Amino acid sequence: MTNPEVAILMLCLFIGLVLLGFPIAFTLLAMGVGFGYYAYYQGGIETLSDVFTNNIFYLLNQNTYSVMENDTLVAIPLFLFMGYVVERANIVDRLFYSLQMAARNLPGSMAIAALITCAVFSTASGIVGAVVTLMGLLAFPAMASANYNKQFASGVICAGGTLGILIPPSIMLIVYAAIAELSPLRLYAAAVFPGLMLAGLYIVYVIARVWVNPQIAPKPRQEDIPPVAKIYTDLLVSFVPLTVLIMLVLGSILGGLATPAEAAAMGALGGLVLAAIYRSLTWRKVKESVFLTAKATAMVCWLFVGSWTFASVFSYLGGHDVIEHWFLGMNLEPWQFLVMVQLIIFFLGWPLEWSEILIIFVPIFLPMLDTFGVNPYFFAMLVALNLQTSFLTPPMAMSAYYLKGVLRDEIELVEIFKGILPYLGIVIFSMVLMYQFPGIALWLPDQLFGPYIP
Repeated sequence: MTNPEVAILMLCLFIGLVLLGFPIAFTLLAMGVGFGYYAYYQGGIETLSDVFTNNIFYLLNQNTYSVMENDTLVAIPLFLFMGYVVERANIVDRLFYSLQMAARNLPGSMAIAALITCAVFSTASGIVGAVVTLMGLLAFPAMASANYNKQFASGVICAGGTLGILIPPSIMLIVYAAIAELSPLRLYAAAVFPGLMLAGLYIVYVIARVWVNPQIAPKPRQEDIPPVAKIYTDLLVSFVPLTVLIMLVLGSILGGLATPAEAAAMGALGGLVLAAIYRSLTWRKVKESVFLTAKATAMVCWLFVGSWTFASVFSYLGGHDVIEHWFLGMNLEPWQFLVMVQLIIFFLGWPLEWSEILIIFVPIFLPMLDTFGVNPYFFAMLVALNLQTSFLTPPMAMSAYYLKGVLRDEIELVEIFKGILPYLGIVIFSMVLMYQFPGIALWLPDQLFGPYIP
């Protein structure tokens, strides 16, 4: 076999092993080292020490240090810590209840409140599994007791929980910035309107669906509605502080007052202050937040080390060249290239999560953007929207499995799948809309930082 053929075998073998359930980070490391040993093998092994003179070990060492020294990635543990502290501060249940009462006159008020709560909390957290799990425990029983259609309610929670990887400040965008070597500030600015657009389309769909079929989401009973003064007081106490914290973090980044890492540090401090104000700050909760932050950060770091090693060996063997020549050989128009890439990412979302798709596969397409004249920030927003589908596409829709894990026998998995399908269509529609109107993604960064110059 030639080296490019070995590279393609390496890629196919990796996908096969992931589908079999092997841990992704360590699969990447093992395959990177194994195939890299072959790629850099010089022969002449006479002693045991000669076994370890292969350059793959030097590459692995360098990649490990590069990840640990990457300033862009410093923001990840700080944003994670902010999210875990907020999650344990009992803010979300108050937020959901106050929003539900504030939206009481709208069709599907509880579903709208769940979507807004998911958007706000997932923005602070950035962890899809945590948001879907918490909202599954909090919002789903409330909607079920209010006689909401279970299939409809499950779709709302699953779709709302994925918004955190798109709406800034997003951990996914930090990872993308490190991979593509783009400005995280411009990425955040580019993601503001697409994220709000998607959340808005979800809410419009809920209102329209309930207006057409009111039986799936009955209005709250009059006796359950508290006085107006209490509604606005609860909204002021629960919604405003968390929203102000997020706006301050995001505003300081977009305004150029702080780097993402500095803003994340202030956000983490703000999360602790909020928890103290709500009288939920205990040593046990702080310790849990630190432990979970360290665990998630370690996972991200090992993913980076493994994927960079894997990608380096794949490129050295000629894998990137094969794929690039294949695309260029089809004489595609830029729109055809974008459609094909997004379809590939869409199908990869069935077996893989967003982190693996970003770290392993997106770098394959990045060198071709200049050839097709595609703005890298516009491409990043298409990918960010597309990655929503990795959580919403059956049969491997992870958000559905998160929800099923906490609800157990209360709902069948097939019902959850049926509930999330309309939102999958909305994501695809939003991608088409943004392609037709690129200013949705590019107007704000151009206004804040000037036109993009390649």
